[in-house]
Amino acid sequence: MLLKAKHLFFNPNEQPFHLVNNSPWPMLSALSAFCLTFGAVLYMHSFKHGGWFLIFGFMTFIICLVGWWRDIIREATFEGQHTLAVQHGIRLGMLIFIVSEVMFFVAFFWGFFHSSLSPAIEIGGIWPPKGILVFDPYEIPLVNTFILLLSGASVTWAHHAILAGNRSESILALFITVGLGLFFTTLQIFEYLQATFTISDSIYGSVFYMLTGFHGFHVLIGTIFLIVTLIRHINYHFTKEHHVGFECASWYWHFVDVVWIFLYLFLYIWGS
Repeated sequence: MLLKAKHLFFNPNEQPFHLVNNSPWPMLSALSAFCLTFGAVLYMHSFKHGGWFLIFGFMTFIICLVGWWRDIIREATFEGQHTLAVQHGIRLGMLIFIVSEVMFFVAFFWGFFHSSLSPAIEIGGIWPPKGILVFDPYEIPLVNTFILLLSGASVTWAHHAILAGNRSESILALFITVGLGLFFTTLQIFEYLQATFTISDSIYGSVFYMLTGFHGFHVLIGTIFLIVTLIRHINYHFTKEHHVGFECASWYWHFVDVVWIFLYLFLYIWGS
């Protein structure tokens, strides 16, 4: 028993626990996220040097993401620390993270329905509030809906291709998914440029930009996630049996798709 315990202790890849080296990235990422948020508040309230503080927070946050991602890829690909038990833990952690993100959007949808189902007298007792010229749901929003649905289909295609061992097909499908994600972000920026109201224009403007803006941010993060996954796949990091990184990226992307469907149906169509 002692020999077996000693063997397990000195061979972390043969035991079911996720034992990794101490990492500075959680603490540094938290500090950089605080700087990013604090800088954004200072910038939006026109404080002196608020923009520079925002840029500093953004750059340090990106550096932390790159460093943390690099370490996880190294542990999974080159050190072989992601055993079957560890892969199960990572999948479970990703699912819990997605559930927490669902609760995040539930809070904003709650605010939307609270204001739209019973409009206050301060906004005229109607929804949308008087003076708000809403977007036509059958123009850019509808195009973006088709784009995200197609991207969900393409990332599923990539997953099936990886399981079938068809590397070239999975790379092509991932390229298509990344392109569709970037196209969605471009159209959303164009939509914002065409808007006739701002985030400070009544509760409608606040709820609209919070919901669509945070969803757009999640699309951007998901696109970066897929780009990293694509680079890893090109460099032979995934196999039919071991592609947890891709699975997490695809789950996150499907979550983004589902949130957008609710956004389109309730915010753009019903809420208009």
